[in-house]
Amino acid sequence: MNTLLIFFAFPIAVIIFSIVLQKLLHNTFAVAALIFAVFIVITFAAFDETFLIATLAYTILAFITALLVCRLNSNNDSNNNNQNSCPNTFTDTLTNTITNDSTSTFNTKQKETIPDDDNVISNNCGYMYNRRCKRF
Repeated sequence: MNTLLIFFAFPIAVIIFSIVLQKLLHNTFAVAALIFAVFIVITFAAFDETFLIATLAYTILAFITALLVCRLNSNNDSNNNNQNSCPNTFTDTLTNTITNDSTSTFNTKQKETIPDDDNVISNNCGYMYNRRCKRF
């Protein structure tokens, strides 16, 4: 029973949850981190330490699934205007994170306004907003 659970049920569940979480969160690393957090709790609550290897495999599977869903969504988006919402590499993701964090200012006196068009814009906090991907 455990073998079927580990090799069949959990991978299918990880793929399904990764697709749903990618659609909701629009962040491949957040999807992988959430799957890892859930399985690390399951590892020490229900299984032994040997299940930790399977947890790492499920995390990698979740990341790859979320990345594929992100790529498919960005390829189908006709209003993308060469702004890919998926990271090309890990260094691109780190560069975008550092750039967005270093330019962010949290001024509470200014109100954030988001236009009604579908273009990618930079708001007053320095974060990128896209109506379709809604990533902040």
